[in-house]
Amino acid sequence: MAKHSDTSWKQDHPSTLFSNSVQKADRAVKQAMSHPQEIAVEHAFNSIEHAENAFQNAVQVNEHMDTVEQNKEFLEQAKQQLNEVKEIVEEQ
Repeated sequence: MAKHSDTSWKQDHPSTLFSNSVQKADRAVKQAMSHPQEIAVEHAFNSIEHAENAFQNAVQVNEHMDTVEQNKEFLEQAKQQLNEVKEIVEEQ
């Protein structure tokens, strides 16, 4: 795939990176919910951390803030769900 600029698409489109990261984190949380194991929870936490970093990048460039805010709310819900799963795993 040819590059369309000298910088990566991650730098060109931080809101897209954030959106994709939130989707990945959501899938990881759902995986942890359906298979509550320590490794799945750890993977989901890593995905959420990556999404939070992508959020900070999107905020810094002030790009598509309406979409960024919607994704941030979705990410917060995923974090709450993951914390519930973490409690279940810790009880086992």
